[in-house]
Amino acid sequence: MSLLQHLRGQLIVSCQASVGSPFRDTAMICAFAQAAMINGAAGLRLEGLTDVQAVREQQSAPIIGIIKHSGREVFITPDLEDVRGLAAAGADIVAFDGTERTRPVSVADLITACHDVGAVAMADISTAAEGLAAWQAGADFVGTTLSGYTPYTQRGAEVWEGPDLALIRELSDAGVRVVAEGHIRTPAQARAALEAGAYAVVVGSAITRPDDITRWFAEEVQRANRS
Repeated sequence: MSLLQHLRGQLIVSCQASVGSPFRDTAMICAFAQAAMINGAAGLRLEGLTDVQAVREQQSAPIIGIIKHSGREVFITPDLEDVRGLAAAGADIVAFDGTERTRPVSVADLITACHDVGAVAMADISTAAEGLAAWQAGADFVGTTLSGYTPYTQRGAEVWEGPDLALIRELSDAGVRVVAEGHIRTPAQARAALEAGAYAVVVGSAITRPDDITRWFAEEVQRANRS
């Protein structure tokens, strides 16, 4: 079975932790990855060369690798050396910012770099136009990862109570192999994304960020107290 076939209709778990989090330790990331694979995940999404390499040494599952450069507008795997480094560390799929924002390297060049090192190319986008452009440029996957996070897609919090199903449908209907990622907090929302046409679903914070999950509950409790 090919990697693409392996991930079709499946759950991919993003195992990441923010700087300053008590879970920001490679051993913790490896434990999250192990728990995800034991309990039904078909793949993993990881940030940074150290975490990718460490998890690769323990897991044979497909890995989506990214590198985040804080302080940059286009900060998800923006450079060619990032692509090469992730592939060398063991990433099967390299994800990168595929938005229309000003960038150091074109989306087309990042896709070519992925394919040159034998990696699957995944473009993280925020709009249908960006997704279609990346697909036409040769991306193997298009992720809805950045919907709601670019300046031109930001909306009120109430709009993002779940994944961007309209974006998923539009890309899927256009024949794009679209991966639903972002704003998925419940199993029902993951199912809804697949029913909307997603090829696969990536879930991160709702599974592997206990600090974020605690904040969601705490904020809801406080809202109840105020009412």
